[in-house]
Amino acid sequence: MRGYVKVVRYLVWLTQLGLSAAVPLVGFILLGTWLHNSKGWGGWTVAAGIVLGLLGAAGSLYNSFKTLHQMLKRDEDKPPVGYNQHE
Repeated sequence: MRGYVKVVRYLVWLTQLGLSAAVPLVGFILLGTWLHNSKGWGGWTVAAGIVLGLLGAAGSLYNSFKTLHQMLKRDEDKPPVGYNQHE
């Protein structure tokens, strides 16, 4: 059962990784496009949205990989639990 929980935890982390990369990128591009179309601002707003989205996605990916590293390190530090050693 413990192995199943670990697999589900990593699948949840993988989903979070994808969302943390996609949401800032798509959000800033949509914001730049909206500013360009509705407010009549220049095309630079879309380019700025792309740059800000890439920076936001890179920051989120960095934090996600740092968290994964901490999770893996924590799992390595724990010795396996025997049948009669449960708390």
